[in-house]
Amino acid sequence: MEESRDKPFLVVDRDPEGLSNIVENSQILEASHVRELCKELPPRTVGYTWQLAYSTSRHGASLKSLYRKLSGTDSPVIIVIKDALDEIFGAFLSHPLRPSEMFYGTGETFLFMLHPRFKCFKWTGENSFFIKGDLDCFAIGGGSGHFGLWVDENLYLGRSSPCYTFNNCCLSETDDFRVMELEVWKFS
Repeated sequence: MEESRDKPFLVVDRDPEGLSNIVENSQILEASHVRELCKELPPRTVGYTWQLAYSTSRHGASLKSLYRKLSGTDSPVIIVIKDALDEIFGAFLSHPLRPSEMFYGTGETFLFMLHPRFKCFKWTGENSFFIKGDLDCFAIGGGSGHFGLWVDENLYLGRSSPCYTFNNCCLSETDDFRVMELEVWKFS
């Protein structure tokens, strides 16, 4: 019987494409946040550049403006929120945020916390309540009347609750939170 020998291999931990550009353009994200998020992103996003599509500090705080900025987008998007307690969390959406009568999206969608600690909440398979856009709010994840992430039309007030879609904990320190900054990143 021959002894099998594993060939040595080199593991290269490369930074995501354009990391310095992402951090430079963001009011929220640090390099460590981007690195952690990239480990969780679906394969179809690899090799694409992150592009800031919407930011409350640059474009104002209006859900209608956010929808307009994303109207020509066909890539997945990442929503990142910094709240009044300096906690950072958000969602990766398989499809861009848009007004919709029903929930849409796929199981690629997930919720995450970035600061004070990193944690990712993937789809449980329990339901398909991924993304819902209304004119007066948007919601990510749901079940039993609770949304994993909900934000109002002024992109100022939000709520996070455990939900069946992602089996997540509350993303913010308290159920209700105030948005200090909200960014939406697309892939191009």
